[in-house]
Amino acid sequence: MLRGGFPEKSQPVKNNVDHSDASNGSKSEAPRNSRETENSTKVSCSAINSCFRLSSTLQIEEGNKLLRKILILFVQQMANEVVLLDLKLSPFAARVRIALEEKGIEYKSEVEDLSNKSSTLLKMNPVHQQIPVLIHNGRPICESMIIVQYIDEVWSHKPSLLPSDPYRRAHARFWADYIDKKIYPIGRNLWASKVEVRESSKKELIQSFKILEEELGDKLYFGDESFGYIDLALIPFHSFFYTFETLGNWSMAAEFPKLVEWGERCLQKESVSKSLCDQKEVYEVFLQIKLGIE
Repeated sequence: MLRGGFPEKSQPVKNNVDHSDASNGSKSEAPRNSRETENSTKVSCSAINSCFRLSSTLQIEEGNKLLRKILILFVQQMANEVVLLDLKLSPFAARVRIALEEKGIEYKSEVEDLSNKSSTLLKMNPVHQQIPVLIHNGRPICESMIIVQYIDEVWSHKPSLLPSDPYRRAHARFWADYIDKKIYPIGRNLWASKVEVRESSKKELIQSFKILEEELGDKLYFGDESFGYIDLALIPFHSFFYTFETLGNWSMAAEFPKLVEWGERCLQKESVSKSLCDQKEVYEVFLQIKLGIE
């Protein structure tokens, strides 16, 4: 079963899609790349300690200054290791990818197989055993929007994703919470077997999009003139617009033209376009899951 996923129940499929921030799964032996991730953290710590010891022994002489500078830069780079336990089609993982790209942070993406979860995932997120998980210097941070806030606070010297004003910051968090509680939980019910559930979900999802479009208004982004926290929370679901309208039998462009224009505007940003999946690709994957259920 995919907790928070569109199918109410599913069988393993090749694409292995899980779009939630929480899903259960049995423990399994870690794939090679995940073991390498775990081992690389130990190697990095060892390398950092070795470099610090070596750099501290170098005397501050003209001939050693360049070497010491190189070692310090290397240590700083190693001490800022960022790994993302990832999944391509997950809108929640996409949020983290966008935030990392917006901040210009170099990171390593480790794609998880959720039908055979790695020991790294089980260790780094033992409570929910789900993606995304950001591992910064060997320490895990879980839940997509919590990760985004962490990224914004740690790399605060880069353009901020959250407003500096406390009221506007609270306002942004309110709408991100609304998106999490409405768009995804309601959208997954479009896969429900009962017609009445699908129809009620369709009406509720349309109403939710209507409220979001009213909040957007004539602004370029939800945060006025610049891409920010609310935009980042919602834009990954742009990849699901085609799936929503196909399953619900409505047109996003006809019903919500401002949201569609906003989505296209966001896609002009490289951080967004390189982090999202094609709408038709997402639909095809879910169609395979639906056929598997039936």
